Amino acid sequence: MKGTDFNQLFKEFKNCKVGVIGDVMLDTYMWGRVERISPEAPVPIVALNKRDHRIGGAGNVALNIASLGGQASVLSVMGDDDDGKLLKRMFEENSIKTDFLLSSPKRITTNKVRVISRNQQMMRLDSEITKDLSYEDENRLVLAVQAYIAQERPQVIIFEDYNKGVLTESFIQRVIALCRHDGIITAVDPKRKNFFAYRQVDIFKPNLKEVKEGLNIIEDGVGEDLLRSIHDSLKEQLEHNISFITLSEKGVFYDSGERARVIPSHIRNISDVSGAGDTVIATASLVYATTRDIDLMAEVANIAGGLVCEEVGTVAINKDRLLKECQVLLG
Repeated sequence: MKGTDFNQLFKEFKNCKVGVIGDVMLDTYMWGRVERISPEAPVPIVALNKRDHRIGGAGNVALNIASLGGQASVLSVMGDDDDGKLLKRMFEENSIKTDFLLSSPKRITTNKVRVISRNQQMMRLDSEITKDLSYEDENRLVLAVQAYIAQERPQVIIFEDYNKGVLTESFIQRVIALCRHDGIITAVDPKRKNFFAYRQVDIFKPNLKEVKEGLNIIEDGVGEDLLRSIHDSLKEQLEHNISFITLSEKGVFYDSGERARVIPSHIRNISDVSGAGDTVIATASLVYATTRDIDLMAEVANIAGGLVCEEVGTVAINKDRLLKECQVLLG
């Protein structure tokens, strides 16, 4: 780790092409103040004074890639609606390629509306469809992935699963086969529904809660022996290369079969954990694609995940701040 030229590493991110496939969504934040209770029902009245739209879901992974200087493309199916048009425009404004982003009249664009007062979330309203893609839309997306691979020749494809229906089991398996055929690194941030569909990926990144649920583990704690046994159990079913498990405030763990390690988190003033997993998978994918160094991948991603937890709401990592933290903490 010592001797790593982080300035050079971060410069090399610009040469890395990353495709992000999964459930894109719009995050809407409505900010206001509460001064009284409604006379109609025992609920607070929020006097709104600001509305803010942010890129969410799989789109936030692409946003983190772009914020770090990588060449991000987003591949998904969203609704043919105003929220979808707004989301596409926001991608383009943030240098995220949308050439392979599809819309469908059979879907609506997921929009999570959060009402916030005094930095406390009062309510969340979700507009979404969570059923699997239709056969036609799935085939359209597979063709889009094929075109993306042929035209862009990416180094990495990230599967970002939010259980909203874009990543079906058959689609996942078809795309992994395409990536393996073309030597493209695959990384996945899974959810329970398709947990064991991601066979033979390179980097499998659940959080501890997800992996315990997926393997039906009731044992408490995060000891290294337990984590190593989790990797062995995952390896038996997934035949993947690297387990990379986030441990919340305790840091991260990786196991490649040849080497395993728990990396503790760094002390932070935690404001909001929203989107931290997106930042971790984006950072890890870029570092691994650039260096093939698993330890460096985990160290830098661990720092990145902690940094975004200091912000309220879903935000992308700040490249300059991450660079300075890496130089101080790892250099």
